[in-house]
Amino acid sequence: MTTSSARAARLNRQALQQTVRHTLLSVRDLLATAGPFALLSLVLLALAYWLLDPTPPRHVVLATGTERSAYAAFGERYAKILQRHGIRVELRSTQGAAENLALLKQPGSGVDVAFVQGGAGDESQDGGAGHEAGLESLGSLFHEPLWLFYREDAAQRLLKSPSLDSLSQLPGWRLNIGTSGSGVPNLMAKVFEANGLKPDTLTLKREADTPAVVALLAGELDALVFASAPESVMVQMLLRTPGIRLYHFAQAEAYARRFEFISPVLLPRGIVDLAADQPPQDVKLIAPTAMLVARDGTHPALEQLLVQAAREVHGGAGWFQQRGDFPNTRNTEWPLAKEAERFYRNGPPWLQQYLPFWFANLFDRMGVVLVSLIAVLLPLSRVVPPLYQFRIRSRVFRWYAQLRAIEHAIGSRPADELARELDTVEQRVGEVSVPLSYADELYALRSHIALVRQKLAA
Repeated sequence: MTTSSARAARLNRQALQQTVRHTLLSVRDLLATAGPFALLSLVLLALAYWLLDPTPPRHVVLATGTERSAYAAFGERYAKILQRHGIRVELRSTQGAAENLALLKQPGSGVDVAFVQGGAGDESQDGGAGHEAGLESLGSLFHEPLWLFYREDAAQRLLKSPSLDSLSQLPGWRLNIGTSGSGVPNLMAKVFEANGLKPDTLTLKREADTPAVVALLAGELDALVFASAPESVMVQMLLRTPGIRLYHFAQAEAYARRFEFISPVLLPRGIVDLAADQPPQDVKLIAPTAMLVARDGTHPALEQLLVQAAREVHGGAGWFQQRGDFPNTRNTEWPLAKEAERFYRNGPPWLQQYLPFWFANLFDRMGVVLVSLIAVLLPLSRVVPPLYQFRIRSRVFRWYAQLRAIEHAIGSRPADELARELDTVEQRVGEVSVPLSYADELYALRSHIALVRQKLAA
């Protein structure tokens, strides 16, 4: 009983070893046949990934503005939104739109994206074109009104009137137009020229916003001007300060016709404080459009995230806009980026509604390439099964040449010599291993060897 059990165990081990051997041989044959095809597919995919570079950078530098400015506040919101997708936004504080534009044009500045105010470029340096090569717009974000605040007592003293009614009345005034890094000095230069106003007839100051507001409240300035969104702390404070008035641009429509980057906007009566009726009447303003400008060549996936963030940050209702008015493609001084144009035309990519950003972006960027590769590789894949079949069957068929040679030599060569050759062939065939689906051909070969042996014996 013990001997029978040991014999059964030995037979089971041998059967298991044979099964494993046959399985490994089948896997080896499959790899040898399909391996080149799989390797070609991987090489093509790697090449497409390298060429398309579908993964956006994990770090981006966004130039904003001065501390406590609207640009700085918006930059913080952009950073939080992109952080949700694993992208760290480095906020670069600047003096304003003009410095932001200069940093974008400077190759070694490290700034990738920036807030830029319409009309902030210096025509003397840009040749009046306003469309610097190497930059592209991601859309208009919000109206950035030009706020001209002045002291009532200064108007009374200089004009004998409590209000400033025309910019042509400014000669002799002490006016702050902001630092050279902001976009206001270049914008005011265009406004002065349009009004035939010579800058040397005024006492122009170039203080930053905070010192300028302090000087205005102290009576050291008669007026100041800056461009900012109404969310700015300075704007909110000056609109509520007694004795400080806001200039009414009665010719706002004319400014908009003259300058493509300017829009006429209306500050409605009571929008600042309904209970106090501030302002006491509608005030017309001119408003350059703030834009998000990027270097040409910025990663498309990053541009897609930025315009999505822009819709989240600037898409609500405000003092000068209805819900959904911004961001948009109007009043952009630079060519619109292709990815931004795609967003404004079709909205966010469909897959991002159901998949994480990174996976959806990878499929979105590589989808066309994957379809193209499948179209190319699918016909090639049909070659794999015949090759695999030929490789397996060749193990059996290659012995027929020797078997035929032995059969043809019967009668012309010694029988014992042919018998030894036939024994060698039979022994080698016994070592051949094929998948079960091809076992019939192996057994057919063995039967043919037996037939030749019978013929040799006869």
